[in-house]
Amino acid sequence: MQTLPALGFMSIFAAESGAKLSNPPSISAWNKAERKILRIFMSIQIGKHITLPDFPLLLAPMEDVSDPPFRYVCKKYGADLMYSEFISSEGLIRDAIKSKQKLDFFEYERHFGIQIFGGDEEAMALSARIIDATNPDLVDINFGCPVKKVVCKGAGAAVLKDVPAMVRLTRAVIQSTRLPVTVKTRLGWDDDSKNIEDVAERLQDEGIGALTIHGRTRAQLYKGEADWTLIARVKNNPRIRIPVFGNGDVDSPEKALEYKNRYGVDGIMIGRASIGYPWIFREIKYFMETGLHHPAPSMEERITVIREHLHRSVEWKGAVLGILEMRRHYSNYLKGIPHIKEVRGQLVQKNNLEEIEEILENLRLTMGAASLQYA
Repeated sequence: MQTLPALGFMSIFAAESGAKLSNPPSISAWNKAERKILRIFMSIQIGKHITLPDFPLLLAPMEDVSDPPFRYVCKKYGADLMYSEFISSEGLIRDAIKSKQKLDFFEYERHFGIQIFGGDEEAMALSARIIDATNPDLVDINFGCPVKKVVCKGAGAAVLKDVPAMVRLTRAVIQSTRLPVTVKTRLGWDDDSKNIEDVAERLQDEGIGALTIHGRTRAQLYKGEADWTLIARVKNNPRIRIPVFGNGDVDSPEKALEYKNRYGVDGIMIGRASIGYPWIFREIKYFMETGLHHPAPSMEERITVIREHLHRSVEWKGAVLGILEMRRHYSNYLKGIPHIKEVRGQLVQKNNLEEIEEILENLRLTMGAASLQYA
């Protein structure tokens, strides 16, 4: 978060309000300018042109999840910065159809970043140039994916074993794009090599605009509890000037507020907790602003969002693939609703949009508009 210098406040007031310094400002003019000034300084800056609200909530890039239909519903409920699914730099320069399709996004998704991974400097540089042409807000480098097929190629979390290579790959991307470059990574390769503090300093020195840290090592995959203490040490390092975002295990408004206060991070990236529950962003923001819990989504709202997600999925991918890939979301969207197992089974068996709509409408009428808490 930026801090407002004591000197020059009146000059900023004059610039924002149009008032002359020789004239005393009215109370209403002062209040209006003060609110505008606070919006400027109580914010997170990435590069020169990306201004996020104070303590932004980021939607994690998730393979086979973070596509445009999913991002739409997350943006609707409060995600401040979103990313593409991660894209192979090798696939991108080979013009692979799947990789190229992941570059697509809509203007309403901004602020939006495209994430790439790879272990070859030239491929990463060429990918950055390709991304430039699509004009997202930033390029993000994945140095954290623990999946074997990625690690075996010397990409993702594998680069944590070779920090000089990580630095070279980062430099190659930064030198090949006009966009801000950010990085998402982990604490280290395993418990014996937690090198995130060194990594953070070296990547900042190369010129990255922000760093997101998942609080596990590669060896942990997604098991065990995320350790945010090292994330806090990076954030509280006096040498670190860039925004530091934390990631891992944030699945409730209470935990989000606790982690903000305890670890001092600039924002939180949310991944698995948003799948089938985009309301997590709204609920966290509401809790942080009021200390109260936002009412859980009613059945009416759940069905509405499922329909939006479903129809956008079909529009984006076609009927066959759109319906097929939507199946992974029903379980979470309907989690906690009594006697829902049979309905879920019907939804994942149907291949016709009209039949799915009929099931959803019957569910809406049967359950009514009651607001239901998770079980």
